[in-house]
Amino acid sequence: MNNKQTDLSLSQQNTLLNFDKENVWHPYTSMSDPLPSYLVDSAFGVNINLASGETLIDGMSSWWSVLHGYNHPKLNQALEQQASKMSHVMFGGLTHQSAISLCEKLITLTPQGLDKVFLSDSGSVSVEVAMKMALQYQHAKAHKQKQPLTKTKLMTVRNGYHGDTFAAMSVCDPVTGMHQIFEQVLMKHYFAPAPQSKFNESWSSEDVTELKALFANHHEELAAFIIEPIVQGTGGMRFYHPEYLKACRNLCNKYDVLLIVDEIATGFGRTGKLFACEWADISPDIMCLGKTLTGGYITLAATLCTAHIAETISKGEAGCFMHGPTFMGNALACAVANASIDLLLENDWQKQVKGIEKHLSTMLLPLVQHERVKDTRVLGSIGAVECKQSVNVAQIQKRFVELGVWIRPFGQLIYIIPPLIIEPEQITTLVSAIATVLDEDDCFNP
Repeated sequence: MNNKQTDLSLSQQNTLLNFDKENVWHPYTSMSDPLPSYLVDSAFGVNINLASGETLIDGMSSWWSVLHGYNHPKLNQALEQQASKMSHVMFGGLTHQSAISLCEKLITLTPQGLDKVFLSDSGSVSVEVAMKMALQYQHAKAHKQKQPLTKTKLMTVRNGYHGDTFAAMSVCDPVTGMHQIFEQVLMKHYFAPAPQSKFNESWSSEDVTELKALFANHHEELAAFIIEPIVQGTGGMRFYHPEYLKACRNLCNKYDVLLIVDEIATGFGRTGKLFACEWADISPDIMCLGKTLTGGYITLAATLCTAHIAETISKGEAGCFMHGPTFMGNALACAVANASIDLLLENDWQKQVKGIEKHLSTMLLPLVQHERVKDTRVLGSIGAVECKQSVNVAQIQKRFVELGVWIRPFGQLIYIIPPLIIEPEQITTLVSAIATVLDEDDCFNP
């Protein structure tokens, strides 16, 4: 592992950081009083090397995306080989082997029936594409039957999160989904209560009582139902019972509503199954993929659907699906995605995930005994500590850096989802850092 130190002088580092603070707008932070940013020089394996000299163990996989660690030689090689041929060509009227191979892999690996693949730029866009697919499908279906279009709404559950673009925002939780200020201009959809039966606890059929009533009352308006399978991520790192997802599939079948699963965060082994919907043994009508699709190298996403949906849209009034990103099917992104998927299968990902899960269960779950902790939970390579107070992000981030780890909490949650190549002693360091900050009052808001 190479931990090369930066060539930047302290003066150069300060100049860069000052410009960044004054002019570069980072995600979910203020420009007038921004959260501090740390200058990264390089990253190798599970380590992020700061320009100031510190080496941090990455517990976040750069927001779930870095699956095999940083600077992986096989992924680097895939980029270099593709770049020597071409980095990008328009996908309208042209195609290439990297995109074709990737789509073939996705069709093979995803649940049965998802035979058509639409490539796009990012996870949020893949959700936009899925929603447009559902709505255009219903439009084409109504047009063919010469009936008025009534299915123009979607339904989802509380505590959900599906992205920051406009259509995606409309199916995020309107209270906890970070987008309350846009409520008056977003499309209005239906929200069922969040699943309450926990993943590893007993199933209660009462969990779907209100969900059933909403389907019964509004199915004539519903084009699709969208949900994050098994894990509600940004909505609280909540792990719910597979029976809930089965009930969603059955209700969609009963009322002729399309089922969209958002596997952007959960796909490619993160929960212990290749795709989280496999826990419920169901196949959706539409699936969204993103984040770790390229192993964290380049932004890329995919929306898969059934042949029936694709054919219905294609034979509709428009005659085609009305979407086409400029960088759709980007050759560099597709090449590295192919290499990442190959690496996932070669590396015995089930063994990797089980190893992470075992170590997190041993070390992280006992933190529930801490007076500041409300709950702890582990599923696959995901570990979460739910605190009784919200964290002081700037202070807790500073302390994590001092402790040699990179963990980015939000709200009342401190969670980790490391790259699959992480070693047990590195997990120990991550969890020990969490245990340390739990004892420090200034890391939490009053």
